[in-house]
Amino acid sequence: MLATNAEVDARSDLATSELSPAPKHRPTGTWRRRLRRDRLLVLLGVPGITLLLLFHYLPLLGNIIAFQDYQPYLGIMHSPWNGVTNFDVIFNGDPEFLNALKNTLIVTVLQVVFVFPAPVVLALMLNSLLSERLKRVVQSILYLPHFLSWVIVVAIFQQMLGGSGLLNDYLRSHGHGTFNFIGNAGLFKELLTSQVIWKDTGWATILFLAALSQIDAALYEASSVDGASRWRQMWHVTLPGLRSIIILLFILRLGNILTVGFEQIVLQQAPVGIPASEVLDTYVYNNGILHGDWGVAAAVGLVKGVVGVALVVVANKVAHLFGEQGIYQS
Repeated sequence: MLATNAEVDARSDLATSELSPAPKHRPTGTWRRRLRRDRLLVLLGVPGITLLLLFHYLPLLGNIIAFQDYQPYLGIMHSPWNGVTNFDVIFNGDPEFLNALKNTLIVTVLQVVFVFPAPVVLALMLNSLLSERLKRVVQSILYLPHFLSWVIVVAIFQQMLGGSGLLNDYLRSHGHGTFNFIGNAGLFKELLTSQVIWKDTGWATILFLAALSQIDAALYEASSVDGASRWRQMWHVTLPGLRSIIILLFILRLGNILTVGFEQIVLQQAPVGIPASEVLDTYVYNNGILHGDWGVAAAVGLVKGVVGVALVVVANKVAHLFGEQGIYQS
């Protein structure tokens, strides 16, 4: 008995439905299942997220006083608004602000030129050591200054280079004249740079040493077979392997390019005076905390933050144009 056309069509539809995969339906309540599955990780992240919100995002509301004639006894809610009057010291060229900006830019240039490349050079030198035991010992010694506070670091430099320090004692004992490096206003910025290098260079090599360990050893073997010297290997193999981490750290550094240190400078500001040592960080502290000009201090701090964000965004965009990942994907 022959099947009718309707029966043939029904069988065809049934066969098609059996062969074709069932349509995918997005399961409902997925985020709840994931939340239950990863509840331990979520709980571990709660304290960090809470601290981030409390101490990094909530204080951003305080930037409101940059547009107020802020009076502490009135509070943010009742202090009168004054528009952009507090920004006049920036846009009208207040001499004290310009002096702080000039000193900040000089220290920034010194740190970018000398402080930023120092960990790369030190990491390359440590990586060239053949003895792993010697490398670990040297690394441990170089990490130690990072754990010292700026109070101790400044005290060490005073004991070494101050007017009655070890260097001047040595010069006196050999009949030479003395020289006070700590109280010399003309060398203050170079002194700051040398202290930062001594304190943090060893610690900053950690990331570069980790990046060096990820470079494929076969690249060095292949370049050695081709007759490349150690200098050629460093130039064509090692530095390209560090390029991404160098660009990443440089972009992050741009975010704090106008932050050149507060505690380190305040501790050494008295011997050299305000004209030689005032930077934007100390300018904000002196005007806001000591002189009670809260609105101006907040305005300068706000402009610093905006400049840092703009530099990070622009530098990240430039990194993308050159094929690098940057710190985030747009």
